[in-house]
Amino acid sequence: QVQLVESGGGLVQPGGSLRLSCAASGRISGIWPMGWYRQAPGQQRELVANIHVNGDTNIADSVKGRFTISRAKAKNTVFLQMNSLEPEDTAVYYCTLVRLGSYQWGQGTQVTVSS
Repeated sequence: QVQLVESGGGLVQPGGSLRLSCAASGRISGIWPMGWYRQAPGQQRELVANIHVNGDTNIADSVKGRFTISRAKAKNTVFLQMNSLEPEDTAVYYCTLVRLGSYQWGQGTQVTVSS
């Protein structure tokens, strides 16, 4: 069983920054692609960014230039640096790890952007 534990969410004013972290633990061997999705109330879950084992990244157009995804070297740990946050970024952010085509999900962390 693989567990993904997220941290770093919270309330921030527009224009502010947050850094999300996610670490995998449990029965897992090897290093796997990871990423972040988000889901706002009444909307579908959407990809924010993902990062492959070799460091290649894919960033959603809606956050490109504001968000950066990175990972710890040789670990299943991923970070999401979020700058210039907007109210539209308010959502529950979920960490994911993709192993052999199967998605593992974290419990989610709330990000609220409001003045």
